[in-house]
Amino acid sequence: MSLYPMTSDFVTVIMSGLDALTPYKNKLRIETDDMSTLMVGAPDPLIDAIRDLFAATARMPDHVTMHVTLSRGCPGEPDDPTCRCETLTRAQDQSLEERKALALEAVHSAPELGVQIDIQFSLYVLGQDRHMDEIYGCIAFLKGSGTFLKSKNFCTRLRGDAGAVFETVRQAFLRFGPAEGHVTLDLTASANSPSLV
Repeated sequence: MSLYPMTSDFVTVIMSGLDALTPYKNKLRIETDDMSTLMVGAPDPLIDAIRDLFAATARMPDHVTMHVTLSRGCPGEPDDPTCRCETLTRAQDQSLEERKALALEAVHSAPELGVQIDIQFSLYVLGQDRHMDEIYGCIAFLKGSGTFLKSKNFCTRLRGDAGAVFETVRQAFLRFGPAEGHVTLDLTASANSPSLV
């Protein structure tokens, strides 16, 4: 994850954003350097941490963007027990329609954070013959999520309160694609853009 504040006071913005990660330090492995922050752990605290970091920086008046790559089930990753997720375990036994319904329910009960953001992201379901069924199922969920703004070439644009938007991302990442398979999600978040369209 990399954060890009559009201000000469970028150090203050980045450091205040990183302060939002404090509650997650015992739940995630967090490594920050001059390029990015790596976070490893279970998906729920991981996505909460990303959400809280971006919401903290988005509450400032300056335009800020963030780039995030999420990955689960990578065959090259060690089998770290901190990365276990009950949602993924249960998803193995649920139909695509059940997963879409549960995802919508989660988005509609997401906390409101009081900060408006935009996200565009792409979901990649890797190593599966019927991957497009999962992607089309995810797109159907996104269109009913209440955060859907529009489809773009190879990605989807979301807009709304940070709580609902990041919950939409969480549900897309956890409920679509095989529970034991390799799934990645690439996203760019933006807040306070002077050129909002």
